[in-house]
Amino acid sequence: MDAETGRVILAEGEERRRRIVSAARRAGAIGVTAIAADLGVSRETVRRDLGALERRGLVRRTHGGAFPVESAGFETTLEFRTGLHVPEKIRIAAAAAALLGDAETVFMDEGSTPQLIAEALPDDRPLTVVTASLATALGLAARPKTTVLLLGGRVRGGTMATVDHWAARTLSDFVIDLAYLSANGISREHGLTTPDPRVSEVKRQAVRASRRRVFAGVYSKFGAVSFCRFAEARAFDTIITDTRLPQNEARRYGLLGPEVLRV
Repeated sequence: MDAETGRVILAEGEERRRRIVSAARRAGAIGVTAIAADLGVSRETVRRDLGALERRGLVRRTHGGAFPVESAGFETTLEFRTGLHVPEKIRIAAAAAALLGDAETVFMDEGSTPQLIAEALPDDRPLTVVTASLATALGLAARPKTTVLLLGGRVRGGTMATVDHWAARTLSDFVIDLAYLSANGISREHGLTTPDPRVSEVKRQAVRASRRRVFAGVYSKFGAVSFCRFAEARAFDTIITDTRLPQNEARRYGLLGPEVLRV
């Protein structure tokens, strides 16, 4: 009888954790108090569940809540990401664009932060921008001094970017002065990761093709690990994030080689 009861309790706990993950993925983040009220359990129970889910790599805990970790089975859309952490992304984009220097050719990754970096690039000098992002290509195409090369390939509806070997093969023929890259997660142990192998292939080739590399991403990317690794943190000259990444953690990434800017 006790063994049977134990199985029932386990099933209930697993169902509760499944609902927590589903809620986090729908909303982008959850609070302990709100989810406890919704599920009719104590906040301590929710905290234990979040701890278990974090150990599985499904969520990342924050003060008072958690947000979902993107994985092979779950990835947010570009439309959803565009509305998150907007002030931080604007500051990061401005700092990233300031690193352009004398670069004449630039790779611009897909994603909301790279799109903001593209908008912040100067338009008063000749510049060639290579990108897989349809939104970035459209945003820059009207600039008279900017040449836009849109990589061919299959378009992913959720991110509006081209992927697969067509895009990677084109990149392999280039030598690019500066690449601005994003990721779904960056960690000291596992490097830069993304959920989709097709996206990873393009990002990996962009790293290989570029002389300088800049990673730009908000604090929530740090410590997150997704399915496909495309680069090590030490492959980057500069890492730019916001001030919510603790200074001591930024210092640890800096010990790997990149300059780390918190803006």
